Amino acid sequence: MLSINQTTKKTRRPIKILQYGEGNFLRAFADSMVDVANEKGIFCGNVQIVKPIAAGDLEAFRAQDCMYTVLLRGQEDGKAREEKRIVTCINGVSDPYEDYEEYASHARLPDLRIIISNTTEAGIIFDETDCFDLKPPGSFPGKLTKLLYERYRFYGGSPEKGVIILPVELIDKNGETLRDYCLKLAALWGLPGEFVSWLSGHCIFCNTLVDRIVTGYPEKEADFLEKEFGYTDRLMTTGELFGLWVIESENPELINAEFPLDKIGLPVIFTADLRPYRELKVRILNGAHTASVLAAYLSGLDTVGELTNDKTMRRYLERVVFGELAPTVPLPIAEVRQYADSVIGRFENPFVVHSLLAIALNSVSKFKVRILPGIIKTLEDKGRLPELLCFSLAALMVFYSGVFSTGGKLTASRNGALYEIIDDPAVLAFFAGSRTLAPNLFVSAFLSRTDFWDTDLTKISGLADIVTEDLQIIHKHGMRAAVEKMLSLT
Repeated sequence: MLSINQTTKKTRRPIKILQYGEGNFLRAFADSMVDVANEKGIFCGNVQIVKPIAAGDLEAFRAQDCMYTVLLRGQEDGKAREEKRIVTCINGVSDPYEDYEEYASHARLPDLRIIISNTTEAGIIFDETDCFDLKPPGSFPGKLTKLLYERYRFYGGSPEKGVIILPVELIDKNGETLRDYCLKLAALWGLPGEFVSWLSGHCIFCNTLVDRIVTGYPEKEADFLEKEFGYTDRLMTTGELFGLWVIESENPELINAEFPLDKIGLPVIFTADLRPYRELKVRILNGAHTASVLAAYLSGLDTVGELTNDKTMRRYLERVVFGELAPTVPLPIAEVRQYADSVIGRFENPFVVHSLLAIALNSVSKFKVRILPGIIKTLEDKGRLPELLCFSLAALMVFYSGVFSTGGKLTASRNGALYEIIDDPAVLAFFAGSRTLAPNLFVSAFLSRTDFWDTDLTKISGLADIVTEDLQIIHKHGMRAAVEKMLSLT
């Protein structure tokens, strides 16, 4: 069978984007969008990929001339739909650890305008031991600072040679954080003040928010798909149809003019404030997960797909999302409901098998970020607590009520089958030591843990009482019957 690069011709374009990261997400998200923009004639530029860490190799990219297939799949109006694209916008790949000078030459690219990164949350760090003289510096901020300094020097500090930096790492204020670390490294390394001014004034670090489930290489389907496509592809990657890329800057029109992906209907939003969109994603998508998966698992379900197909849990999910989470998001309600509809559709996607136990990891910290603000907001706005969100806290407590096994793991039982609870050691120790307390004492002890919540939740009027009552209902009737009882009351 032919290889993908034997079936498709590649268009050479100026390199406008330098990308730190070669993983599935960027290839099925940013690179796929750039490829569409090139095809539609609104962006004439290719991407040069940089491997940001020493581990891994780029052989598959080189063997396929950096071409690969993106297969996005989902449901629309109850019917399966897919989009297949052969991405041809990757110019080449660079390994700074293998050939530093080749990598460093990218600082001199005349058409370079955008730098994209996805080096994982652990990639954006400040390492005070990093060294300018290393080839390359060890940290991603170190690599970026040195590359930008070389660009500054080569072009004599020309304002036109500044770049737009779009980090998509999943940390809050990712652009601001990366900029601050670059500036700290410039100071640590004693780089000239003129460079610092150029970096601050002519390089734009944007905060971003991204959303798409990318399932990666389809191991079980690869042979079938390659026969269908008529070529081999070791870099094939799959994901869901839904996508969202929010890009924040003080001058969003400027970034939009350079990178006009939204002009052809791609799901990109340019804004001066992405906080409402972050709250939209965290409260609706992530909040829907955290508020429902623990009760669903203890009701006998194992995947998000099973949850949406279960009559009782589907009603619970929809009431949580539309009735209690959506009203707390600071965006127009029509926009919030549209996004919420898309979330339910994504949960139904038969091509994405999402384990409830996988989502259940670290649920206490997730509850603090995703659900607790909605509880407080509802109380402030309506003078009452949201019944189902409070019930989800009781469900969390039941799910976490386990005992330490001989291997030091906290385990609990669902219908006689053991499952492991994974969270911070302090959280696990609390539940192992407190699960036998009377319900009111158990709830009070949990809600008063300021190290878990950053505040004493027993001070929220009525919260301890409603959670205690819900806990007793679950213990008396079982999780599924308790959910049904809650639905009959709300």
